[in-house]
Amino acid sequence: MNQVIRDPRPSGTPLDPDELRVTRLRAVRGPNFWRLAPVIACDVTLGSLEDVPSTEIPGFNERLMSLLPSLREHPCSRGTEGGFVERLQEGTHLPHIMEHVALELQTLAGTDVSFGRVVESGDPGVWWLIVAYEEEEVGLQAMRETLRLVRACMGGQPFDIEACVEDLHDLFESTRLGPSTGAIVEEARRRGIPVRRLNNHSLVQLGLGRNLRRVQAAMSDYTSAIGVEIAQDKDDTRRVLGAIGLPVPEGMTARTVEAALDAAREIGWPVLLKPLDASHGRGISGSITGEEGVRAAFEVAQGYSRRVVVEQFVTGRDYRVLVVDGRVAAVAERVPAHVVGDGHSTVAELIRTANQDPRRGKGHSRTLTRLPDDAATDVYLASRGLTQQHVPAEGEQVFLRATANLSTGGTSIDRTDEIHPDNVTACEMAAGVVGLDIAGIDVLSPDITVPFRENRAVIIEVNAAPGLRMHTHPSEGPPRNVGAPIIEMLYPPGQPYTIPVIAITGTNGKTTTTRLTAHLFRQTGKTVGFTTTDGVYLQDRMVMEGDMTGPFSANIILSNPTVDVAVLETARGGVIRAGLGFDECDVGVVLNVSADHLGLRGINTVEQLAEVKSVVPAVVKREGHAVLNADDPLVYRMRDRSGGDIVLFSTRREGENPLFEDHIERGGIGARIEDGTFVIRRGRLRIPIATVREVPLMMGGAARFQRQNILAAIATAYVQGVRYDTIRAGLLSFFPSPSMTPGRLNLMRVGNARVLIDYAHNPAAVEGLVEMVTEIPARRRIGVITAPGDRRDEDIRGLGRLCASLDRVIVKEDTDTRGRAPGEVAGLVIDGLREGGMHGDCIETVLDEMEAVDHALREVGEGDLVMVLADKVPPVLAHVQRYADGAAAL
Repeated sequence: MNQVIRDPRPSGTPLDPDELRVTRLRAVRGPNFWRLAPVIACDVTLGSLEDVPSTEIPGFNERLMSLLPSLREHPCSRGTEGGFVERLQEGTHLPHIMEHVALELQTLAGTDVSFGRVVESGDPGVWWLIVAYEEEEVGLQAMRETLRLVRACMGGQPFDIEACVEDLHDLFESTRLGPSTGAIVEEARRRGIPVRRLNNHSLVQLGLGRNLRRVQAAMSDYTSAIGVEIAQDKDDTRRVLGAIGLPVPEGMTARTVEAALDAAREIGWPVLLKPLDASHGRGISGSITGEEGVRAAFEVAQGYSRRVVVEQFVTGRDYRVLVVDGRVAAVAERVPAHVVGDGHSTVAELIRTANQDPRRGKGHSRTLTRLPDDAATDVYLASRGLTQQHVPAEGEQVFLRATANLSTGGTSIDRTDEIHPDNVTACEMAAGVVGLDIAGIDVLSPDITVPFRENRAVIIEVNAAPGLRMHTHPSEGPPRNVGAPIIEMLYPPGQPYTIPVIAITGTNGKTTTTRLTAHLFRQTGKTVGFTTTDGVYLQDRMVMEGDMTGPFSANIILSNPTVDVAVLETARGGVIRAGLGFDECDVGVVLNVSADHLGLRGINTVEQLAEVKSVVPAVVKREGHAVLNADDPLVYRMRDRSGGDIVLFSTRREGENPLFEDHIERGGIGARIEDGTFVIRRGRLRIPIATVREVPLMMGGAARFQRQNILAAIATAYVQGVRYDTIRAGLLSFFPSPSMTPGRLNLMRVGNARVLIDYAHNPAAVEGLVEMVTEIPARRRIGVITAPGDRRDEDIRGLGRLCASLDRVIVKEDTDTRGRAPGEVAGLVIDGLREGGMHGDCIETVLDEMEAVDHALREVGEGDLVMVLADKVPPVLAHVQRYADGAAAL
């Protein structure tokens, strides 16, 4: 979009900002047509604004730059700062402006994004607007606000940019991962471990299939439920620790004020009160020296828990010791929220000044949490004889809370290198006896460098799911990468974190290749999950029915902890609509690319379709393999997009494909047919698998179109380490039957006739099927055919022409004609049949699929072959089976 647009409208024609519209707004979460990373995508329509440049909208540029002056930093296509402003002043397209606004709003909200594109969709008046995002909800909302902002600038309407940015920032802080989960996820990604967010909070899946692990904040699926129960009950914690000789403060629990008073008297003053099972320092009192203090603190504590702990008050510095997998990983000293006097500002003013520090934010969203100025602050200050209007002397510290939790404004100082070895042992024992894989041990000690037994230190709590922010972002001292020991606990050295992921795409043959590949892997004894246009399968059991070739179905398999191998049919629709359901694959297979679904979702040429499908080899791991059809120029070209090793297959005779021959000469891996045998080639090494005639899928050699599918499947199994004799056994035990390949080359006998049922629905697939049918001996060949209604008219007529070599044709229609009038698709198919030379007497129209099948079976005779292009495969198979059963009974 580098051209300068000139407005062709007559001068004075009013602009209508509402003509600028955004539709099909969505988050594309996986690698996709536009980018191998998540994007926000939408369609932008302009109406009469299509050719209106920014310079022809009075005051637009000035209003836009006054709202977003930081747009001056955008280099745009000029490559230097200020490039976008230059384009704006020259006159640029509205979708291009929206791209930059959407990115800038996300940047101002706190995210780091820079990728954006505007692409002609191929549909008149529709542009694709694509921008990167970090947090999905922020990206979507930023695009909505972009539309509002640009419309406001066009119409000269007010727009509250500060409120907009603040709302987006708040949305970012509320939706992004918290600091603890974030630290673990960051380390996982650094190690190449797949990460999948499972909800809008902090539940995250690491790894895939059998090797997946789940974490939520600093809690893992290894965390003991009993350990968590003990840690949540402060009285149980104290008893368990005391039972193995660890130092703990004396304490009791109370349900009533009177019981709390009795406990305080027995323990001896001073005491503190805290809820039995609260967290983040909620409801904990300071030092209490009298009965009135107990009464007041009891009321506060009981607001969080019915049982209240009365405990000996111990003085000392507050330390948090993080123990991961039985070893101390980090130590931090925690300092309660406080201000330092300057001699003239009140406590309230000092709090406001401190909270202007950009490092401070709400909750755990920033390195530091905002200092509290709430009612609890007033209560704590009052207990010290102070108010927020007190003016501290210069250098005087005024604490705002009794506890040092970071969530209430406390700060942390790293002390990892200072803790005494004896104290390390004590803390590791505490985590072990409670039974936590990740534990935060709270210690009160005058000095962590001195053994606990020598300075009357005590362990006051053991926390499950301890916060990690104090270690990763201390206020003082070096940050500690505590995510690393957690990941090493979940995935010890040498333990795999993923499973083989095989992605299969192409125009024709995807489902058969997927099923055959899954079958080959099942021969190894592994549990295989696979997805097809029929449904989602675990081994040979369907777990969900429907067209399952997108990211939703991939997630079902990859999130199943019983799956050893994932084989995923990957269709173009899912790639465009939502991206891939995985970030990387071990094997990416592309079978072929031919005209299908053209004219849909902006894909109007075969070259564009190839670009969509090339996303699969583009995400193959460096140590993985891209299995490509060397006979298809569009597929062969995809080798340049893949970072993995290239594996080629070819159905041509030896010497006929120089690309394949050169690949083998250079020691590459390939698969082809030599002397009537499917073979794997690795340079000069030749591994025969099975002859063409003994492979059931080939139907004695008649099903020539199955060669690609078989070659791709055996090459995939080979590069994944499946033994060649296992590949052979799988190939010979895979039949084109309704149970193994429903709707794919299902040949059934009805009396003395045969019925072939197949899901073929595009010209290339139908051409291969008709070629096979003509090679099967038959008295008459009868077709029951149609085409999907969302194909182009020429494609539908072309399908008819391909079937004109049959002896007789019954034309039907799918139940869903996809926007076409009843009979319209049938009419186009009939036009194609006639163009192909079929006489009108050989053509009948029966629109309902079941009635059309009935009609064909009623007139079928001995030796006839009926070819059914099925839409609703299971009902058609069941219907024909009833005829077959009836004929057998007779």
